[in-house]
Amino acid sequence: MPQAIWQQVQRALLSESDVLQAVPHNLAELESFLPEAEAFAPASVLCGLVPRVDGLHVLLTKRSPHLRHHPGQISFPGGRIETADANPFQAALREAHEEIGLQADNVRLLGYLDPLVTITGYRVFPAVAMLDPGYRAEPDGVEVAELFEAPLSLFLDAGNEHPFEIEFRGAMRMLKEFRWQDYRIWGATASMLINLRTRLVALS
Repeated sequence: MPQAIWQQVQRALLSESDVLQAVPHNLAELESFLPEAEAFAPASVLCGLVPRVDGLHVLLTKRSPHLRHHPGQISFPGGRIETADANPFQAALREAHEEIGLQADNVRLLGYLDPLVTITGYRVFPAVAMLDPGYRAEPDGVEVAELFEAPLSLFLDAGNEHPFEIEFRGAMRMLKEFRWQDYRIWGATASMLINLRTRLVALS
């Protein structure tokens, strides 16, 4: 995989100091659905990019069907940032190890996407990282039912996203989804991948 590709991705991303101060890119979209003075809990996810023969792929997980929040949905490994975590990246690494057994020495941080807020009350800091193509991972069976890779090119083509509406708290929300094999990728995960595309396009 040419080094230039990694350098391009890295140039498109935010530093840790910048992401911690940045306004969530979807805040205006969700403001009408959120209580006033909402106190968001900090969280982080790991957007892992894997170099393959046919290009970069994204590591994704399918949440277990019995979970209280977002059962069965496609997501990145991640979760709430704990006080013992040194930064959002370390939190994402810890969660990825707990959920899929990913080892830290197979992960190299490239930077961060813009933060986003969720309707469940989290302010999420997405850490983008390069994964060693020989990484080993396995779903824990508790939070994660399965994991898979999807080509990054799928999400970099706006023609592959499909809008749809859902009703939430008496109002209609417009969302976007991607389809890959039998997986439906939507919600916060799709929003983060679209944010990555937006940042990459801004460089060109």
